[in-house]
Amino acid sequence: MRRFLCLSLVVIGFGLAAMVAGCGPAGGKAPAKTTPPSGVEPQKHAEMPKHAESGANSPTEGLAELSEADRALAEKQKICPVSGELLGSMGKPVKVTVKGKTVFLCCERCESKITKDPDKYLAKLEAADKK
Repeated sequence: MRRFLCLSLVVIGFGLAAMVAGCGPAGGKAPAKTTPPSGVEPQKHAEMPKHAESGANSPTEGLAELSEADRALAEKQKICPVSGELLGSMGKPVKVTVKGKTVFLCCERCESKITKDPDKYLAKLEAADKK
């Protein structure tokens, strides 16, 4: 019984120490919420991996995986028209052609959405380009 009590106290002590030390992102603080450019409303991506799980540490690293020409186009586009995420923030952007226009998406999961309703997402890109 004494051994169990001692072990329990040690485990609780480590847990408290971790909480006080601020284990987790940004010292225990919630990450800052970013807003997409106006004209683009992010949609919920509950099934998408979080950026940390995607393998990319920064949008620059994801964009670096593209050819020089594609990288220039993706940098100009900046955001995924489906999710509102920065291109490259989830790894290498996905290049698709929609109604004859080259579009970059943050991930493969966005491809089915833009294919189902291309006019909606192309309009978001056009609105973002005008601003």
